[in-house]
Amino acid sequence: MYTNPKIMQIGQNIPQKGGFKAFIPDTFPPKAGFEFDSSIIKKSNEATRLLGKLDGITKLLPDADFFLLMYLRKDAASSSQIEGTMATMVDAIEVEIQQSSNIPQDVDDILHYIKALNYGIKRVTDEDFPISLRFICELHKQLMDQARSTHHAYPGEFRRSQNWIGGTKPETARFVPPPVEDMQRALNDLEKFIHSEDSLLDIIKAGLIHSQFETIHPFTDGNGRTGRMLITFYLWKVGLLEKPVLFLSSYFKRHQEVYYEKLASYHSDNGNISDWINFFLDGVIEIAKEAISTVEKITILREKDMLKIQKLGKRASESASLVLPKLYAQPIISVSLIQKWTGFTRAGAQAVIDRFIELGILSPKDKDKKYGQSYIYKKYITIFSEGE
Repeated sequence: MYTNPKIMQIGQNIPQKGGFKAFIPDTFPPKAGFEFDSSIIKKSNEATRLLGKLDGITKLLPDADFFLLMYLRKDAASSSQIEGTMATMVDAIEVEIQQSSNIPQDVDDILHYIKALNYGIKRVTDEDFPISLRFICELHKQLMDQARSTHHAYPGEFRRSQNWIGGTKPETARFVPPPVEDMQRALNDLEKFIHSEDSLLDIIKAGLIHSQFETIHPFTDGNGRTGRMLITFYLWKVGLLEKPVLFLSSYFKRHQEVYYEKLASYHSDNGNISDWINFFLDGVIEIAKEAISTVEKITILREKDMLKIQKLGKRASESASLVLPKLYAQPIISVSLIQKWTGFTRAGAQAVIDRFIELGILSPKDKDKKYGQSYIYKKYITIFSEGE
């Protein structure tokens, strides 16, 4: 064991033929193992406890899958925004009800991320697929295939050339990941680490998997988004979550400069692993608490709105009851969508919407729009958007 785990070298910057230095990872995990002080162990136990509480309270929701869908959208937006996307969760939700194939590029980034998350959930659920290099490549393919990218992304394929972060070339870059040969070795080490049985707490291991993946940076584009997905999938796969309902992208976006700073410190010549793990655990605790609060607020909102509907006349109440549960999955709707859900005529669908507006459940998304109006369940969306 290292006597000072706070400063632990996991590799070093080594001069390359092109006149720049690239970070070459050592064997991972370090042969001496990891050792964290009591404060980190205490924090990891608190993070694990909160994950259990989140898991328990989520089970009480009658529509937990709708809650998960909203969090997928929220994480997709936050993770894409870290990479420069300007679109929001609301933009992505609204596009889902439109028939147009002309989707703004920023929104398309978010939709690709949602597609990759949904693919990963299905892969793990239906086929009990392991978290492997193959799984990582499959996620990346879903994320990047026919998506906007800053350069050739080679969806689903590890890079075949040197990449770098920041700057216009490796010589001026903020960080240069390992060359291809060293990258392949480091990826193999990471895959073995994911499946290894060791004394590390799973919550800490999730943080190390993310930081090591970002250090290796094995794709030409999409590394950050793929690496952030890995956190949730790993926590879910090892059983800390029964549903993949914890997503850290909003935390990383909120503290974006610190996020980059801690990752840079992790893979510096004087690697500061403890500082990264401290930051990561703070994120798990913060986001778990927020998610627990979100579930509680949704439960209260549901009860209030259900009560409003129950006070309507029998026929009006029955038609409204067909629509309200669906709003938890699709909180931005149109007349045509209500028709699709209920089979009502256009006038009947509009009557349901008007009733929801009177009850304070829905409101026009754009009050100045005369045709093709969308309607938003604003109180519900606001719960998910708090803290952003």
